[in-house]
Amino acid sequence: MTVYFIGAGPGAPDLLTVRAARLIATCPVVLYAGSIIPQEVLADCRDDAQVINTARMPLDEIEALIVDADGRGRDVARLQSGDPSIYSALAEQARRLHAHGIDYRIVPGVPSFAAAAAALGHELTVPTVGQSVILTRVSGRASAMPDGEDLASLGAATTTMVIHLAAHDAARVERELSVNYPPDTPVAVVAYASRDNEAIIRCRLHQLAESIAASGITRTAVIIIGDVLAAEGFPDSYLYSDDRPRDGEGRTIPCVR
Repeated sequence: MTVYFIGAGPGAPDLLTVRAARLIATCPVVLYAGSIIPQEVLADCRDDAQVINTARMPLDEIEALIVDADGRGRDVARLQSGDPSIYSALAEQARRLHAHGIDYRIVPGVPSFAAAAAALGHELTVPTVGQSVILTRVSGRASAMPDGEDLASLGAATTTMVIHLAAHDAARVERELSVNYPPDTPVAVVAYASRDNEAIIRCRLHQLAESIAASGITRTAVIIIGDVLAAEGFPDSYLYSDDRPRDGEGRTIPCVR
């Protein structure tokens, strides 16, 4: 028996990986959080599958379901929104499975920041403008941020930043980012990326709280800030340069110093 922690992506069912779709269609037990996983993602579950919405379940109950499935030798598809590597609460679940000696595997999915960038039509790294991306969130009821990981501290680099789980606290985000970023720094907010109800806001930092309040967006959104969102006049990547030495298959030949 195996538990598959499946990255269900940002919501659009056709953004599931082939592996994820296969497991959802074949596992006899499917656990999902109905508050964040659209029903369309479950369309291909087998007819006799035990499909359980865990949105209102404490972790103890979820653990008990998995232990029961293990006792019956039934594989479990545990759907996580986006990609399980960030903000998926996978660590807490995996810790309990390890204590029971239950095998688990992780299936990557399309993360929300990638879906948001696609919705905006932007690359988040642009030559000479921004080559680093900080993925973060703000403290809340779910968990506190460690010391030194508040937005004011992380913003000292003034690089591109993607802030998760913070649309409900936009005034605080604007205030803390303003410690380092100029007020006219471009910002984008993408809610429900890839879904039919996708919504996009583009504004400047000093307009962030006002713009989000006017939109009514409070959840399932990421906030992106950085000059890459309005970059112009930057040089072509070295990847396309005629000066780049290539081998017979087009790979860069390392410089020997």
